[in-house]
Amino acid sequence: MDDSKKSSSLTRLLSQTAIYGLSSIIGRFLNYFLVPLYTYKIAAASGGYGVVTNIYAYTALLLVILTFGMETTFFRFANKDGVNPDKAFSTASLSVGFVSLIFAMFCIMFITPISTLMGYADHPEYIGIMSVVVALDAFQAILFARLRQQNRAVKFAVLKLSFIFFNILLNLFVCLVATKLKMTMPNLMAWFDPDYLVGYIFIVNLLCTASVTFGFIPEMKALRLGIDFSLLKQMLKYTWPLLLLGICGILNQVADKIIYRYLVPGQEGEVQLGIYGACVKIAMIMAMITQAFRYAYEPFVFNENKDKNSKENQAKVMKYFIMFTLFAFLAVMFYLDLFKYIIKNDYWEGLRVVPIVMMAEIFMGIYFNLSFWYKLTDRTRWGAIMSGIGCAVLLSINIIFVPKVGYVACAWGGVAGYGVCMLLSYFLCQKYYNVPYDIIGIAGYFALALGLYFLSTLIHFEHTAARLAVNTALLLIYTAVILYNERALVKQAVTAIRKKVLKK
Repeated sequence: MDDSKKSSSLTRLLSQTAIYGLSSIIGRFLNYFLVPLYTYKIAAASGGYGVVTNIYAYTALLLVILTFGMETTFFRFANKDGVNPDKAFSTASLSVGFVSLIFAMFCIMFITPISTLMGYADHPEYIGIMSVVVALDAFQAILFARLRQQNRAVKFAVLKLSFIFFNILLNLFVCLVATKLKMTMPNLMAWFDPDYLVGYIFIVNLLCTASVTFGFIPEMKALRLGIDFSLLKQMLKYTWPLLLLGICGILNQVADKIIYRYLVPGQEGEVQLGIYGACVKIAMIMAMITQAFRYAYEPFVFNENKDKNSKENQAKVMKYFIMFTLFAFLAVMFYLDLFKYIIKNDYWEGLRVVPIVMMAEIFMGIYFNLSFWYKLTDRTRWGAIMSGIGCAVLLSINIIFVPKVGYVACAWGGVAGYGVCMLLSYFLCQKYYNVPYDIIGIAGYFALALGLYFLSTLIHFEHTAARLAVNTALLLIYTAVILYNERALVKQAVTAIRKKVLKK
């Protein structure tokens, strides 16, 4: 591939990442309105936000199980010689949809013992509602993957943002408007219970998730092709290691929030989990970046796999990804005096976990970048093995240290778990796939970012404005170094933008 085509491929990746990123950034930003809404309406001492954190952790795990790696498997087979992409989509969607339907029916039939086992015997409806939500989410995951495979980033963004706007509006109604209407129009609002806010959060999620399904009616016409059982057999053979990989991977993200109530039982555990869950939301800007990147990068890599320069492109993208995520890390940490107001002040004691969680998210993003060596070489079992090891490390740290030091151990468990996965994947990648990553350059950017961060912690000013001014100067130093070292990339991007503007 010549330089112009190579540039075109990377430009397309950049433009699609921008669209996915815009929807993700706007979505996460709008969802941030829910964090202060919840934390200001649900007192930390009540433990209510801990319940929300715990149940959403379960749904994240269940979503991975119900999709059983079919998103990545669909991308692989849709771009495989001799496979009809429409047939691959139909087979993946219907198989996931069938499994999800069985799961939802099972949960509703045995809702009492399941809710008792999870510690929600007083509110079994929480479990029933969220089982339907996660079943719908699993089915929609393949439909969203279809949009990504067809490079239909705009519709993808529209549907994602529609869910978020609808979700926010209903939450605002429940948390703010309905409470006032209950006082002024008690007969009309007889159904509303101000003390049932946690339950209404789950109900709103169900309504919004169900509404998004209607946006996929055109795509669901392809389901008439049915399930190709011969193809399904091949897909399942490819995907089962991805299922193990996905389970271990999501456990690295949510295991601490699932087991916390068992390690620190009772009301105290729910209170601490609520504080930890609220503060983690601040650090989730890193997850937002990695998610947006993943949406565009995964189909890009599979589509470009036949290009002889694909490895060089992967190496470049890794470096650019790390540069940008380290910038985001510094931006959040340098302006934490402002970001902390996302949550109510009775949750602020947990702010110390924010830099730790953000670094864990960076490691997770790097691990995702490194994961393509075993996906492209069909060695997906290695992904399951590495993620299993990382999960074991995370769980061990949580089980040993959470009862002693609390939720700080959860944050460090994430760093250790993803760190181990990242290192294992890098060394195995060099053995089996040999991508020429710029390790010296990457290490230099890590050293620069962490050096600036620790320098900011040593500089103490009584006034917030003074601290922000100094931190802004430190962030500009990092930016200046990046722009100078990567001036060739900057020049290329400016030229590409200028050409697009002139064409218009």
